[in-house]
Amino acid sequence: MTQAVATVEPQFFMLPGKARLSFGGDEFVVVHLREVIDPAVGFDVKAALQVQAIVAAVISLDLDGIVDIAPAHTGYTIRVRPEELDPRDLIPILIAAHQKAIAGKGEFAPTFATTVVEIPVFYNDPVTAEVAARFRDRHPSPLESDLEFVARVNGFDTVGELVDAHSAHPFIVTFTGGVPGNAESLQLVPREMQLRVPRYLSPRTETPAGAVGHGGNTTTIAPADAPSDAQLLGRAPVPVVDFGNGLGADGSPLLLPAPTVVKFTPIDASGFDEIAAACAAGTYEINRADIEFDLQAFAADRLAYARALVGELQ
Repeated sequence: MTQAVATVEPQFFMLPGKARLSFGGDEFVVVHLREVIDPAVGFDVKAALQVQAIVAAVISLDLDGIVDIAPAHTGYTIRVRPEELDPRDLIPILIAAHQKAIAGKGEFAPTFATTVVEIPVFYNDPVTAEVAARFRDRHPSPLESDLEFVARVNGFDTVGELVDAHSAHPFIVTFTGGVPGNAESLQLVPREMQLRVPRYLSPRTETPAGAVGHGGNTTTIAPADAPSDAQLLGRAPVPVVDFGNGLGADGSPLLLPAPTVVKFTPIDASGFDEIAAACAAGTYEINRADIEFDLQAFAADRLAYARALVGELQ
């Protein structure tokens, strides 16, 4: 005799732009703008920016009962206190936010306030180069350095051309998580200019703090020594997390919360040592500027708008 097995069909609600909303118990609202990610393309910058605009719109409402909102590359999660806010009551609020950010409807163009921050990077530095050299058995192309591999798969003839491409146009932080200070970012360029690269076949067991890594089409800065499967490009002398000194624009310990815009600037060995010493002494001044990110202006001309954002820096 075959015993019947009970099944429960998940409930989904469709939001504007084909976004899908579901509930996690009575505390969580989970929204996906994209369900499938093409590994050959990577995360979509447009969708990631729409997520940031939607999250900013919900935060601006200052609703009682919302505990936290966590954005990601392709969606976001809202946690509520169910005794104060029924998560189902968020549906009409999110419909309006999605219409403004995705469908272009509403009283004004979708924008969000953020900060552009300059991060100096010693590309091809000896520390990350030595670490990468010890893990070639885990690399998809063990006879090349990480920088040579990233340059080749992206069609560059030299490592210098890769460095120019990585530092010429800013990135925007679209996902934070894993460990405090971790900030995955996407470059604000047209899709055909996105840097994409396969990750290590298996993660390294060592990655130095400050290491700038690139995997898929995202760049990260290691907040602490930890395993990683990203290709190592260089190292930043400025810590991205500091619980003793508030690095963030709001005095928080996190330098790069979403949706911070990041401009990487190449430096040499002496520049790295000088900045690292100033950071240790507490005298380094981070170059940053408050901005209002305009999705429509970015969509009209990505490169021109990205240059204008960098121009806000001193």
